[in-house]
Amino acid sequence: MTKSSNSFQRIKLTAEFIQKQIKNQPQFGIILGTGLGGLVKEIEIEVSIDYHSIPDFPVSTVESHSGKLIFGTLAGKNVVAMQGRFHFYEGYSMEDIVLSVRVMKLLGIEKLLVSNACGGINPNFQKGDLCIINDHINLFPTNPLIGANINELGPRFPDMSAPYDKTLIAKGNAVALQLGITARNGVYAGVSGPMLESPAEYKYLRAIGADTVGMSTIPEIIAARHMSLPCFACSIVTDVCYGEIVPVSLEEIIAIASKAEPKLTSLFKNLIASL
Repeated sequence: MTKSSNSFQRIKLTAEFIQKQIKNQPQFGIILGTGLGGLVKEIEIEVSIDYHSIPDFPVSTVESHSGKLIFGTLAGKNVVAMQGRFHFYEGYSMEDIVLSVRVMKLLGIEKLLVSNACGGINPNFQKGDLCIINDHINLFPTNPLIGANINELGPRFPDMSAPYDKTLIAKGNAVALQLGITARNGVYAGVSGPMLESPAEYKYLRAIGADTVGMSTIPEIIAARHMSLPCFACSIVTDVCYGEIVPVSLEEIIAIASKAEPKLTSLFKNLIASL
């Protein structure tokens, strides 16, 4: 058995385990980032599954990530939400990081919505701003498509000319305008972490075209686009990384994310309602 078939078998078996515990096929997959778990309160929960209870499933080691798969309805639509994601800096392989996205695809999701907390590199961005991602720069040392292609999921050379769905971006901007929420648009740079960047690195990232920087999202988007899933992603800017760089702690990042989280929850909820 080849490595790719082994990988697909793992995804399939995980999906089958979860499938037995749910009644309704989810239409939307949602990944909730650091300090952004409040959206779960808006979901009419039907089933909640701890990551620990899913065979061969990664477990989030970050304190601010709860580690549950939530199934239910949001704005009248069937959804599955990841309350806690997996990061490269936790020591997980890219295959582990994107396992959940691939499983959600097999469970039937039609679109993927992703959130994260990020640093703002664009000097027009302020703490607490939302930024709808319209493109990205992958600075991770690897990606989830390295190695034998899993033909059951997608092609060897997937197109990435529009990693973030333009229709969803337009709808997201329209929804934000209707809600009176300021939503920036910009390019997200993904780095491995877990350390925050140096002043010189922030200058480099801005010079190559990044508006924000974070330690997640891009592997999940690559895996989703490999499977032809339309993607929408939105960040909360939790610290500013231009001008005089000042030290920042995880507690400060979570506090800013939590304060701005109701805006992101409202955006996601109303965006899903409009689709």
